Amino acid sequence: MAAIHPTPATETVGVRELRQNLSRYLKRVKEGETLTVTEHGHEVARLMPSHPDVHPGYLELAEKYGATIPKGDLVETVKRLRTEGRLGSGIPAGTTDAILAEGRRERI
Repeated sequence: MAAIHPTPATETVGVRELRQNLSRYLKRVKEGETLTVTEHGHEVARLMPSHPDVHPGYLELAEKYGATIPKGDLVETVKRLRTEGRLGSGIPAGTTDAILAEGRRERI
């Protein structure tokens, strides 16, 4: 039995529309979006961001499983969100750290 893997949700754009508004669509691709190009209703290509700094194995996995490539460092993003006050100072509920912290409180 063949495994079925989800494909990334992408917007579909026809060849004519793409040609007439190429700059607009390239801007969206540069921002991380993937576009499916069709000709007479049939998929002929996908436009996706180039990631020269990402290991090819990660790109292959992202394509295979419909994932996205992170645009930044997760740890730095969390630090920035905490500094800006957009992320509470507590540990997010449901994380391993939160569960362990709760267990420690119960023992006291």
